[in-house]
Amino acid sequence: MQIVFGIDFGTTNSALSVYRNGTVEVLAVDGNGGAGELMRSVLYFSEENEIYAGHEAISHYVSDGAAGRFMQSIKTFLPNTSFDSTEIFGKRYMIDDLVAIILRKLKASGEAHVGCPVDSVVLGRPVVFSTDAAKDAVAEKRLEKAARKAGFKNIWFQYEPVAAALAFESTLQAGQERTVFIGDFGGGTSDFSVIRVKGGDFARSDRRSDVLSLGGVYVAGDKFDSQIMWDKVAHHFGRYARYKTMGKEEWVSIPKSIIYTLCQWHRIPLLRARKTRELIRVIKGTTDDCRALEHLENIISDNYGFFLFQAIEKAKCELSDRDRALISFTERDLCISEDLGKGEFEMLNAENFQQITTCIDGVIAGSGLLSAQIDTVFLTGGTSRIPHIQALFAERFGLDKLEKRDAFTSVVHGLGASVPLYI
Repeated sequence: MQIVFGIDFGTTNSALSVYRNGTVEVLAVDGNGGAGELMRSVLYFSEENEIYAGHEAISHYVSDGAAGRFMQSIKTFLPNTSFDSTEIFGKRYMIDDLVAIILRKLKASGEAHVGCPVDSVVLGRPVVFSTDAAKDAVAEKRLEKAARKAGFKNIWFQYEPVAAALAFESTLQAGQERTVFIGDFGGGTSDFSVIRVKGGDFARSDRRSDVLSLGGVYVAGDKFDSQIMWDKVAHHFGRYARYKTMGKEEWVSIPKSIIYTLCQWHRIPLLRARKTRELIRVIKGTTDDCRALEHLENIISDNYGFFLFQAIEKAKCELSDRDRALISFTERDLCISEDLGKGEFEMLNAENFQQITTCIDGVIAGSGLLSAQIDTVFLTGGTSRIPHIQALFAERFGLDKLEKRDAFTSVVHGLGASVPLYI
């Protein structure tokens, strides 16, 4: 009996499935008392040199008062050729070392469930890690290297939207055929495909001819959060602050590079660089908004960016069910209470929505089909619940074609279902 794992290593969450005896099971991998099938793709390194992943990482990070090193959105760095390693409490970690820690925990959870070692895995990957082909190749190579370090010997890759299509296929009756548009909205990328699916035991056939079109864009959940941070929250941290440079009387704005970094939750730790912190200290000396600069110093030193972005994400999610939401966050003497309306959210993200729209239309065109010739639209990922995203698809395909299924585990189920393509 051959057992193979399917791993969806995501920007925000990761998940694990197991294929054995011709069946696929999605496993609970994180003991967070709720959505155990998803494990947050985060790491925490304590000052005592202990390493935690997933819910344990968040729990220890909170109980330790954010004293150690917390890392999130690691997947985003895979195609970044200017970042290959980081030093944590005197020890250097390559980016594949960091990914391997998460993969190793998933592997251990799976092996505990099946009761034996497993050295084969189908890994999900976005259609585009990067629009730069060379960087895209680097990202996949790093992910493969991480899987080997985690203990896997046989490693295959499957596009995430294709995996989602295979999950949908498993719900069809034998012989039932559909042409499906798949939208897989992750934390870092949004990936799309048009694929022919057919119910029954067809998994062993070569599916390449069934994939009519593929495409992706580097706009997803994190980008929407960053936009909210930029437009609604960053002013609390000096976005509009001015200061006077040494020996000059004219006012200049705080460098945009600092605020851009602040608005990407996974990059905030980069502001800890000595040169950057010294610049912020100098700016604080002559700024017209000293309070905002103090908040900026505090978010860097106290490392509470993760919790701030949780508050932003919470407000974004609430807008899926209501017209208004409140971004509410308190830390030290900082008290944020920013009202955000659904219309305002859509206006702020107009350019992000346009990039997604352009990609969707390109994938439809690339399939050689008209929208009317596509039978079903299957959306997965938390961002797919945003009403404006739903509207984009309803406008093109009709509301009746939108499938309402599990938004979070379809990809990992499909990775398990694709195992027969490789073994």
